Amino acid sequence: MEYGDILRYVIDILLVTYVVYKLIMLIRGTRAVQLLKGIMVIIITWLLSKYFQLTTLHWLMSQAFTFGVLAIVIIFQPELRRALEQLGRGKLFSRTNTIQDEETVHRVVQEVCKAVTYMAKRRIGALIVIERETGLNDFVETGIAINGRVSSELLINIFIPNTPLHDGAVIMRKDVILAAASYLPLSESSSISKELGTRHRAAIGVSEVSDGMAIVVSEETGQVSFTANGLMNRGLTEEQLAELLTEKLHPALKSKSGSLWQWRRKLNG
Repeated sequence: MEYGDILRYVIDILLVTYVVYKLIMLIRGTRAVQLLKGIMVIIITWLLSKYFQLTTLHWLMSQAFTFGVLAIVIIFQPELRRALEQLGRGKLFSRTNTIQDEETVHRVVQEVCKAVTYMAKRRIGALIVIERETGLNDFVETGIAINGRVSSELLINIFIPNTPLHDGAVIMRKDVILAAASYLPLSESSSISKELGTRHRAAIGVSEVSDGMAIVVSEETGQVSFTANGLMNRGLTEEQLAELLTEKLHPALKSKSGSLWQWRRKLNG
């Protein structure tokens, strides 16, 4: 084998590896990961059934492979559409949604907490979702595009009653408000208290299908709730909300600085 052939094979393998790696990064943290785990289970079952000569099980797994391509296209339709959109925009290989900058985390937490406290005192209903690793573009597209830098004033104005954008959810990515009046999936869990309304069910729903977190202000009681991973903390104070947000957005920051609230008071004082 000539040196040129070896070099070509190495470049070919490196390019394929890079593309596969970027595709994995694209779907990391999304619902597609759970689907991929299911596919891996089928593959492992097929290999084991072949090894142990389990004829019927092997035949069933073979049929699953036969129709697997069509099933993957149907199941992964939202992810495939999003990937093609990002490819067209040149963003396929540059996706990063997590907040790494400490100052940005401080500002996001401060602006969100300030807005939530203001609305809670006046019983202004609100639903704010902050995107993490799982992309929320499907839900962003159901709302009205904002694409504005987060501020407490902007958040408050969005949720003022009887305005065009107050009904629905605000979705944020890092320190940018992507959209308002967005529709979210409602949780169907039977364990949710009957006294909780649509906003609370939507907050739990989006946290069940993604790793995003949601803050809810009840217009009936003014109570502040925080939801992540399908679990809701209710009746939070401003300080408790700030601590939870910091812990989720930048865990190392909380352990390093001790208390975000102490930092904020030093900043303002």
